Amino acid sequence: MIPGLSLIGAGMDSCVIDTRQLLTLQNYKSVDMKDSCLVKGFYIISTNNFDYGYGIYTEELSGLITENKFSNANTGIILRYTDVQVFENYIFNVKRGVSLVNSNSIVRKNLITQNVEGVQGIRIEAFSSNYTPIIDSNYILNVYDKGIYKFFGSRPIIKNNYIQVKYDTGIELQESDSAKVLNNVIVNPGYYGINNPTYLNLIAENNYIIGKPSLNGIIVGPNSVIKNNVVTNANIGIGKYGTVNPVIQFNNSWNNTTNYENGLIPDSTNLSVDPMIVNDDTTQGDLDFHLQKYSPLIDAGDPTILDRDGSRSDIGLYGGPYGWTYTYQDLAPRPPHNLTAQIEEGIVKLTWNKNTEADFSHYRVYRDTSTIVIYDSSKIVGETSDTVFYDNLPPANTETRFYYVVTAFDNQGNQSYPSEEIVVMTTGLTEHPPIGYDGYRLMSNYPNPFNPSTVIPYRLKEAGYVKLYVYDVKGELVRVLVNEWQERGYYEALFNPTNAERQRANSFEVPMGKTYSDIATGVYFYMIQVYNGNRIPVFSDSGKMILLK
Repeated sequence: MIPGLSLIGAGMDSCVIDTRQLLTLQNYKSVDMKDSCLVKGFYIISTNNFDYGYGIYTEELSGLITENKFSNANTGIILRYTDVQVFENYIFNVKRGVSLVNSNSIVRKNLITQNVEGVQGIRIEAFSSNYTPIIDSNYILNVYDKGIYKFFGSRPIIKNNYIQVKYDTGIELQESDSAKVLNNVIVNPGYYGINNPTYLNLIAENNYIIGKPSLNGIIVGPNSVIKNNVVTNANIGIGKYGTVNPVIQFNNSWNNTTNYENGLIPDSTNLSVDPMIVNDDTTQGDLDFHLQKYSPLIDAGDPTILDRDGSRSDIGLYGGPYGWTYTYQDLAPRPPHNLTAQIEEGIVKLTWNKNTEADFSHYRVYRDTSTIVIYDSSKIVGETSDTVFYDNLPPANTETRFYYVVTAFDNQGNQSYPSEEIVVMTTGLTEHPPIGYDGYRLMSNYPNPFNPSTVIPYRLKEAGYVKLYVYDVKGELVRVLVNEWQERGYYEALFNPTNAERQRANSFEVPMGKTYSDIATGVYFYMIQVYNGNRIPVFSDSGKMILLK
């Protein structure tokens, strides 16, 4: 390109620059961009050798790179000594998405997903601290190493990004003057959510990290200020390097193996409570980090930090000046889980897991001799605030099965969906006590009819290989929901045939089948097949559901 040139294609899906037969180790730039240029509307394919090849190379210039697609590159976009805006590009199948060297560029609203063993989604480095790049509102998915990696130098502002890493770290920050990490979501990284093993002056506020048992959520050095963050479902929630304590205040570390690392004593401003976000379960649709109306994190953040509406900051993703103003929803509690039945001296003892919502009130127990439809007051056998309930069965002269479910209520009277069903069977003979029945079961989906998603519960008596499919009335396969070995227990599979759900699931390499736009209002069937370790079928069943668009 020459300075000042606008290179505008017809669109990233229809106008292609393919340099796979042209690039070499000596000539490795698909597009060499000069000062004050615009590149828009192209699909740039660089090379089949990921050891070299840049999609767009920039140096000592300003300009705009927007609405392009990049693939087959060592690095999608290289920004050296630049003030370029990189906006709304799609970068995939590369080793590194965007690389900034001595750059004040703005990298915003890009989608970066790596299907090869890449290095980083976005890499930042500089020879001094005179550069302040802004990394804002990007989706970084399926990255093998680090979502955002600040190697050395510069003072970046990293905010409002959604990061999903396969094996390593969401955001890693090495030595430099300072960095700000604000309002980012980091989902299921391998090692760390936010990692700062140096003396860098880090400010990390209002980030939300939802992890897995091997993850360390936020681990930082002594010059860090960590406020208003949430870490859940990890190994260590919040920890430190060295003997000097960083500033750690107004955070919520909850449901981690260790909420606050040994030797790190949190002050009274830090919490360990259920954050009560709208949805923290990927089996129930896409994650939604908005707080519910009675969340204990509302107005519980640092009082010197204000939300956009001027109130005291919330703890979590949407709090603080970079968060959102929104209406808190008053939602029902989660359905009780892990309902079990035991027989003690002829009396049925039901137990289940405790709800953790701050506005939880009590449970209601239903019993019937057939599958239960809740909200039928004639089936209520009791209420309790505990997670244990004892029931005397009515007399029965023949073999009878009694079905139980439990629902949860909050203080406002909202009632949850029911727990899974559990069955207790009597023989009709007084000398034989009732027995609990905990076998294979495929339960009715809920809600039904549905739009756009529904949940299909099932229970496994023993571990086995599970296949769960959805078919249309013609017998054509619509979706493979489960195709894996599972341990004994209760499970729920989500059928959510939206395009957004397909993109999310595809990042985990799950076969997705048809999408919401492909299927019509009507009846659909779901079928489960379970095989034991010898590949012998031990259970199969099916059910019917209705999609109403």
